[in-house]
Amino acid sequence: MDESKPATAPVHPGEKRGCSEDEEDKAAVSKRAKVEDEHENGAPRGAKSAEEEVEGEEDGSGETFADMMKHGLTELDVGICKYVSDHEGFSGILKERYSDFVVNEINKDGKIVHLDDLSVPEETQEAAAAEEEETADCSVLTEDQKKQLGELQLFKNKESFVSIEGDESKEKRTVVHKAIKTQFPGLETKTEEKDGRKFIVAYHAAGKKALAAPRKHFWPKNRGSFCHFVLYKENKDTMDAINVLSKFLRLRPNMFSYMGTKDKRAITVQEIAVLKITAERLAHLNKCLMNLKLGNFSYKNHPLKLGELQGNHFTVIIRNISGSDAQVHQAVTSLKQTGFINYYGMQRFGTTAVPTQQVGRAILKNDWKQVVDLILKPRPGAEKEFLVRCREEWAKTQDPEAALKKLPNKRCVEGQLLRGLAQHGKNNIVTAFGLIPRNNRLMYIHSYQSVVWNTMVSRRIDAFGLTAVEGDLVLRGTTAHVLSEEEAKSHSVHDIVMPLPGFDVIYPSHHVGKGYREMLSADGLDIDNMRHKIKDYSLAGAYRRVIIRPSDVSWEVIEYDDPKISLVHSDFEKIENKPAPVFNKEGKYRGLRLEFSLPPSTYATMAIREVLKLDTSIKKQTQLNTTWFN
Repeated sequence: MDESKPATAPVHPGEKRGCSEDEEDKAAVSKRAKVEDEHENGAPRGAKSAEEEVEGEEDGSGETFADMMKHGLTELDVGICKYVSDHEGFSGILKERYSDFVVNEINKDGKIVHLDDLSVPEETQEAAAAEEEETADCSVLTEDQKKQLGELQLFKNKESFVSIEGDESKEKRTVVHKAIKTQFPGLETKTEEKDGRKFIVAYHAAGKKALAAPRKHFWPKNRGSFCHFVLYKENKDTMDAINVLSKFLRLRPNMFSYMGTKDKRAITVQEIAVLKITAERLAHLNKCLMNLKLGNFSYKNHPLKLGELQGNHFTVIIRNISGSDAQVHQAVTSLKQTGFINYYGMQRFGTTAVPTQQVGRAILKNDWKQVVDLILKPRPGAEKEFLVRCREEWAKTQDPEAALKKLPNKRCVEGQLLRGLAQHGKNNIVTAFGLIPRNNRLMYIHSYQSVVWNTMVSRRIDAFGLTAVEGDLVLRGTTAHVLSEEEAKSHSVHDIVMPLPGFDVIYPSHHVGKGYREMLSADGLDIDNMRHKIKDYSLAGAYRRVIIRPSDVSWEVIEYDDPKISLVHSDFEKIENKPAPVFNKEGKYRGLRLEFSLPPSTYATMAIREVLKLDTSIKKQTQLNTTWFN
């Protein structure tokens, strides 16, 4: 085969409605967007835009969300334009309510994680006895001494210290030292000698800031150092939830560990571990937290690590479906047997008229002036009024401090970049950009990689369909191998991987491999030189399976009358003994309840897209939602 020319595309299933060759050629030149981490369906924890920081606030503009999304991305904009099944698509609304999307983590043992026990585990007799012994140590202090120490702790006494005469025995003085530090956090002690007698002196180590120090809790030696628990959350992303727990427990967020981050607009259940915090303290938070519940406590000797999970189990409600029972059966059967194209979903690419992949391309080209321009320039579409004012101020004055004053919340990416420019100057953009958290900065270049991958996979499916061919790549261990014509006969499309561009990958030897070079070249990038001057932005690349088959697939067509009621029975509702939703035999609306499991870094929305054959972008879904309610 002459590899310098594209092969004639064979007839294959799943041509996307309205995805013409012209559109695809246009898409191949203009696409880019985010890469692999351990999000439950592939999306990294991205930088929050300013409008996301104050989601739901009224800005007085009167513009509807549907109007704001007119300039948002569609699937074609990010290289998503093929299907692998030949069934007829049908309409439906995805994530109408956050409770329509339920994610249960699958832990490293292959077990689906559920919140089903709020009780605190009983301690072993040895641990309980040791803790009792530690508590008894506090009895070495008299009531008067405790009163003085308590007043000292709260800065209520005239003296800046409390002096307690100590025993001649060093061991007994040690018990007093420990008792003071245990009962009165923020106080430190030392031993002083006066007139031949020993005194234990208690004092503040860090002034009034010491009052905010967490109490030092005794930790039995035979208790695991990490308390593992199940976190149930509603409409809140993982890091936001951990930040809330950190504030209540007066801990640094890095004391918590987890295996993957989960979506915000969903009900999610996952395992978390925290260092040396008791189950009692964690369980107490259930009385005061909103949209969060903690349970299934246990003590273990290890934290959790990103990527240890085996995947995620999804329960999804697709509302107001138009397909007949036969159409639904055919669509979901195809999903179960054949699978779906493992595209990076729309969550990778942001919601505004300046997608993240464009910023990523500018970073890779070392064009820092364009990076700032893309992030801060005025744009049409989904923007709150205060952010419009901030962008206008920047465009008019190029004054970072003046533009920063227009933002009510400085934690957003725009605020962090402006703060960096104010501190380090407009001639030191690289350092200013570095004030944005590392994961958020990397999101941009990962986003670019992802659009390249999506675009090339669409080209691969278009050219060769669902057959393994000479020149395709398969993994042997962690190494990619190029298939010969003979080897291709013994492999299926489910074995095929495609690379994310980088300096440590190889590319297919057929014409699709050349497409990578063409696409990067059109963007002003050299595929043979993916190392960046700044190490953080060097791209090693990776391999990703072209087709994914979900496991544990089940489905049910349901009917209901009220579009505002929840149609799932959540873990929290079960533990509260709340009744499960009851479905009518005949209802005003029909919905599809779909369950399946996916490996990490795989998008559930792309599986649903294959069932519906509808654009899953917020822009299109918002239009569909608005049409239904109008």
